[in-house]
Amino acid sequence: MVWFETILVVLTLLTGAVWLADKLFLARRRAARSGLLDEEPVLVDYSRAFFPVLAVVLVLRSFIAEPYKIPSSSMMPNLLIGDFILVNKFSYGLRLPINNRKFLAIGEPARGDVVVFKPPHDPQNNWIKRVIGLPGDKVGFHGDTVYLNGQPLKYQSMGEYAGKDERTEMSGATLLREELPGRPHTILEWVGSPPPGGGEGDWVVPPGHYFVMGDNRDNSLDGRFWDYHFLPEENLRGKAFLIWLNCEGWFCKNGFDGSRIGNGIE
Repeated sequence: MVWFETILVVLTLLTGAVWLADKLFLARRRAARSGLLDEEPVLVDYSRAFFPVLAVVLVLRSFIAEPYKIPSSSMMPNLLIGDFILVNKFSYGLRLPINNRKFLAIGEPARGDVVVFKPPHDPQNNWIKRVIGLPGDKVGFHGDTVYLNGQPLKYQSMGEYAGKDERTEMSGATLLREELPGRPHTILEWVGSPPPGGGEGDWVVPPGHYFVMGDNRDNSLDGRFWDYHFLPEENLRGKAFLIWLNCEGWFCKNGFDGSRIGNGIE
């Protein structure tokens, strides 16, 4: 969330400035007046204690890895409601906190990557989807089938999906293996029912943009349905790579799913 990131940056800068000012100037003035070095104001004391902690947290979540919680079912069956994931913040280049401006280019998304981003129509929130189309690709979606550069993807049925607890909404859907080039993965769909609102069409991905879709094909508000169908590169936040916790329901009322802890994200 933007507000949390903003507060973290402000607090880090504020405590750092107070600590540095005391180190360079204020401590000497106090010593000159009283002859004592240990009479620190409360603000200086708290700043000296909290600045290192805040600085480490800011560096870790801005440039190394940031935690997110999955709030919806759009990436089922691979990511479930209640999954806590880690997002690699340097895979696609280092970016400044708050404005997300890239200052060091390192890499670019690959087809099939699961990415966290700020959608063009909802820039205050983070979303998560899978990269289907790269710049220059022609992506089509017709009859529950993805077409990539004119060729339909192949699908293999893996049976019926059976959810539990808060995941039963998709029980009975067909579990499919989608052969996306370079990154095969599983998806869910209701066979024989069209996706909500249609979502069919053909799109050519412009330079500096990506086409993203959710793995839960009939329950994902993704590039098929956006007014502007593409994700700008500058809206990327990072690459999802690990599930580090699963907590079902409010305050974990349904307990922890230990089988998901430590799972990589395909």
